[in-house]
Amino acid sequence: MRLVFAGTPDFARIALQALLVAGHEVPLVLTQPDRPAGRGLKLTPSPVKQAALDAGIEVAQPRSLRLDGKYPDEAQAARELLERVAPDVMVVAAYGLILPQWTLQLPRLGCLNIHASLLPRWRGAAPIQRAIEAGDAQTGVTIMQMDEGLDTGDMLLERVVPIGEQQTAAELHDVLADEGGKAIVETLATLPGLAPKRQPQEGVTYAAKLDKAEAALDCKQPAELLARRVRAFNPVPGATLRLPGLADPVKVWRAQALPGGAGEPGSVLGAAESGIDIATGEGVLRLLELQKAGGKRQPVDVFVRGWQTV
Repeated sequence: MRLVFAGTPDFARIALQALLVAGHEVPLVLTQPDRPAGRGLKLTPSPVKQAALDAGIEVAQPRSLRLDGKYPDEAQAARELLERVAPDVMVVAAYGLILPQWTLQLPRLGCLNIHASLLPRWRGAAPIQRAIEAGDAQTGVTIMQMDEGLDTGDMLLERVVPIGEQQTAAELHDVLADEGGKAIVETLATLPGLAPKRQPQEGVTYAAKLDKAEAALDCKQPAELLARRVRAFNPVPGATLRLPGLADPVKVWRAQALPGGAGEPGSVLGAAESGIDIATGEGVLRLLELQKAGGKRQPVDVFVRGWQTV
């Protein structure tokens, strides 16, 4: 098929490359404008833009697609590009812009979204992280026919993926990105014969966008929840905790919940090469991999040798 692809992060890049390998024609890619990144805050292209340029595909980076919005000239230029390309389908994956009605109606077979959850659970911005945080046993990928709602369109295909007990958001992301690429290729191979299925009215949840303020672990909460948050926020926004003797919070990369323990939430119950035990509202949070501000990630046996409590 003749496709326009709209996406920005690595999750979307993997889908774009799967479509190219499958032999689809992609004359145009839409992605977010370059953002400052790294220590020097140098303007850096998105993973999707870099992949498109490497493949010799034209790239457009409008700040909005709304003709009546803040950047109408950019939206109009994008519309003219899309009309010139005349795609059969627009494939969307973690693009970051809302598609107005004119965009949804322009492709001959509509716009398809690759969403990293089993809809209607975890509609919204951070489905991978929220599934881990909530303790879900499984998640997956849904290919959806887009409408004007927030991930409310009819479903065309689903792939179920189990969530490992110790799996981080980074690890689950890679699995789901690979599944998303396979799922969109499978969907396009059977369009327009696939029968859309309406999303159930029951079981709707929303995956709120990640906030840096969530990084700080609240030890009044149960250890099980805190351990899930460490996994869910790895690598972004990261989980942090204050330890005695250190001016700045440390980043917690790995932790596990243990039963028992009695003490003021946040207090250190013990520190050994096997782990640093922290009292919580329920149970014990054992820290297993940490990083001091400005330092490197360290397994706990290395960390405790250079850490003096007060």
